[in-house]
Amino acid sequence: MTLFELSPSLQHAVTPRIDRAIWPLTTQADEFGRLCVGGVALTEVADEFRTPTYVLDEADFRHRIRRYRAALPDVDLVYAGKSLLTTTVVRWVAEEGLGLDVCSGGELATALAGGMDPARIIMHGNVKTPDELRDAATAGVGRIVVDSPIEIAFLAGRVRRFQRVLLRVTPDIDIDGHRAVSTGITDQKFGFALADGRAARAIKRILDQPSLELVGLHCHIGSQVTDAALYGEAVRRMIAAMADVRAEHGVVLSELNIGGGHAIPYVSGGQELDLCTLADFIDDALDAACAAERFPRPRIVIEPGRAISGRAGVTIYRVVAVKSQPGGRTFVAVDGGMSDNPRVGLYDAKYTVALANRHPLGPTQPMTVVGRHCEAGDEIARDVVLPTDVHTGDLLAVACTGAYHHSMASNYNMVGRPPLVAVGNGCSHELVRRETITDLLARDCGWTNPQPAPPRHDTGGCDALLRGI
Repeated sequence: MTLFELSPSLQHAVTPRIDRAIWPLTTQADEFGRLCVGGVALTEVADEFRTPTYVLDEADFRHRIRRYRAALPDVDLVYAGKSLLTTTVVRWVAEEGLGLDVCSGGELATALAGGMDPARIIMHGNVKTPDELRDAATAGVGRIVVDSPIEIAFLAGRVRRFQRVLLRVTPDIDIDGHRAVSTGITDQKFGFALADGRAARAIKRILDQPSLELVGLHCHIGSQVTDAALYGEAVRRMIAAMADVRAEHGVVLSELNIGGGHAIPYVSGGQELDLCTLADFIDDALDAACAAERFPRPRIVIEPGRAISGRAGVTIYRVVAVKSQPGGRTFVAVDGGMSDNPRVGLYDAKYTVALANRHPLGPTQPMTVVGRHCEAGDEIARDVVLPTDVHTGDLLAVACTGAYHHSMASNYNMVGRPPLVAVGNGCSHELVRRETITDLLARDCGWTNPQPAPPRHDTGGCDALLRGI
């Protein structure tokens, strides 16, 4: 019998606090203080797959989809694959009844390899090459989102059969004051402006192509949006634009895709977009705008990505070194960094970090978790509270890394990308294996492999050594 079994009050006092708004739903601490996700201790994941490793909770991923279905039963849901995409994730999405949007040839290939019905795929991207447009049309994707005038010409010249398209327009909704990334304003790279007639001209060009059918409009107002009223305003402006198309061309567009960008919290107290409130604003805006324009209610499509995959993900790192500067910060250096999480450097993103291998006994203090790369800006989290006795060999877990981590990882400093491991029902399995030095050298045309591939730990992992310290 352990000390914690003998003293339940002590167990309660030292069990790490898990904020359910941030960590995967299945996260808990066992009697030894180890963080567990999907019924699997993260220490066991680290032992089997080494660190750093992305961990994905299948139950949480599916739960987020079902929350959307419950809150927005009359809306068509399409998962934004750019947030996180593997063939297994595609299968989960298909099994839950969602469509899938992709924005490159690689994402399209992954979607098809994962078994997604092409008719349920939307092809996005502000720069789609002629080959990507041809491949998407040949595969029979349900929608291609036209994002520039040249794409209309490319499609008209390369489509060999009838293709349904959406036109991406910018509703000129500025959300900078809402601490989000704004993509719905006129002065940015996406879509066609409504204000100066560019969208109207693009609509006419599409309607003039016999091989293309314009079925609706698409917009995306931004990312990490917390104010549902902004989507209501987008609906009103888009319905007005659809009414203009009817008046000008006698064509009634039947589909309105208002994109995604729904916010999730990364730290305790962070804001998220409330789905029930979103449903209310969409319904109210549709009722008012369609009544004002005497326009038939279109089919509404939304494209959540981060809001489905973000909180399902956790990244685990091994502590390599701890040092304090005189009169300055204490730095906890780990075996990953900006190559597996570029969002801190790109967006000044904030994260929640927890000790994952033991109870955090004793006092705590703010520390800065830094990465292994030769960049001053290679930080994972600043001023996070960790125990003062954190040391080499400890395991740290970073929450909310299921979106735009695996999909944005790089090989900076020739560091291989981490594996992606799914957990659920007490089991774990690799979705994507770790990238090795052999993988990195294989693309170097000047390299000849003189011997068989090195062992699996050839990326320089020091987990075994660190665990023994």
